[in-house]
Amino acid sequence: MLIEEQLAHDVLEEALTRGGDFADLYVERRKTVALNLEDGRLERSSTGFDLGASVRVFSGRNISFVSTDSIDEGSLREAARLAGEGSSDGGASVRRLEAVRGSSRHPVEEPPAQTPAADKAGLLAAADDAARAAGPEIVQASCNYSDVVSEVLVANSEGVLAADERTRVRMSVQVVGARGGITQTGFESVGAHRGMELFARNQAADIGEAAARKAITMLDSRPAPSGKMPVVLHRGFGGVLFHEACGHGLEADAIEKGASVFRDKLGHKVASGLVTLIDDGSVPNAWGSGAVDDEGVPTRRNVLIDAGELTGFLYDRLRARNAGAQPTGNGRRQSYRHTPIPRMTNTFITGGDAPVDEIFAATDRGFFAKTLAGGQVDPATGDFVFGVSEGYLIEKGRVTTPLRGATLIGNGLVALNNIDLVADDFEMHIGVCGKDGQGVPVGSGQPTLRILDLTIGGTEVG
Repeated sequence: MLIEEQLAHDVLEEALTRGGDFADLYVERRKTVALNLEDGRLERSSTGFDLGASVRVFSGRNISFVSTDSIDEGSLREAARLAGEGSSDGGASVRRLEAVRGSSRHPVEEPPAQTPAADKAGLLAAADDAARAAGPEIVQASCNYSDVVSEVLVANSEGVLAADERTRVRMSVQVVGARGGITQTGFESVGAHRGMELFARNQAADIGEAAARKAITMLDSRPAPSGKMPVVLHRGFGGVLFHEACGHGLEADAIEKGASVFRDKLGHKVASGLVTLIDDGSVPNAWGSGAVDDEGVPTRRNVLIDAGELTGFLYDRLRARNAGAQPTGNGRRQSYRHTPIPRMTNTFITGGDAPVDEIFAATDRGFFAKTLAGGQVDPATGDFVFGVSEGYLIEKGRVTTPLRGATLIGNGLVALNNIDLVADDFEMHIGVCGKDGQGVPVGSGQPTLRILDLTIGGTEVG
């Protein structure tokens, strides 16, 4: 345990001495390793260590928050005193702390600290070699490895005492391919809430080759056409569209502010009956998972849309308190220096029963979005624009010509209602989600599915 239970109790009592009706303490110790290989040369190798804590006090709807980069008793008590200074009402007492058991286990078979840095650099070299071996068109490659091991402790005045250890390992490769005046990029990444055993399931060379193949394939592309047409989203990668276009609008702070297209739609149909949208931070070893969230609430499976009907939102403690709801295990923060806010964990559309081949066969002419790039979304309206880094034309039920320069333009609610085919090939992918200046690891995914009518913004001339 990062600090003694009695000290945690005393800090919470100090925070509530002047009033306030709730207090919590968050303690974190984090170790990081990062390696970067650029064009066959190890350009960066860094390790980091961070240790600190924060105290937060609720007094009605007023919140005080103080962080410190020390966890000795004097620093923790001073942080608690400062956090409690603004409180005058309430005067809650601190209940006896009792350990909270997390929702699931995330076993680590090979802790990253036991693997020498040279072996980690060797993974990057293998990925770089494989990328360059894919073809002479590959002119640049950037390979990155990182691992983060964090220990957290959460205690609050309602008697919660929760601890969690989180180990995340990630590797990514980005390449540039060039031929005949055309330049294209390819990107591939893997990651999980696990140790170095990740690479028993995902060979480093395969990651480099996959990134290179994407770039080489897109060198044969032609400019994408514009117009409305059916869009088939490839398994896994399309999940980021629903994460951005729908997920953020289901976070309770957006609902509370009235800045979500879903704000008045609880219990109403918001999607095709084929759509069930889940957020689940308890999936074993998934990238966005944890035993508890950053407020000590056990993570769980939250059904947000059930067969097209809106059934729930994602709450942290503050927004749940304001709404008279229960927290859902979605109070997350980037570090002890940040306040927790409602965040997604692993968000996905569940699998259907349509064979993948039948989805393409049913599409006479359409667009196949295999890999999405960045995008912009307005949560208040649901309107979105997403870039496509790897896309293809569908003609007479077959995937044919690679297309470049395409964007997907639409509205989240409209897109959800226009999903008419959902396959049985579910897959998840990883990412880092930014919100309010904080980045946290998230998973997103879905099976291959078809949106019957979506606007493609292309660059085709004439």
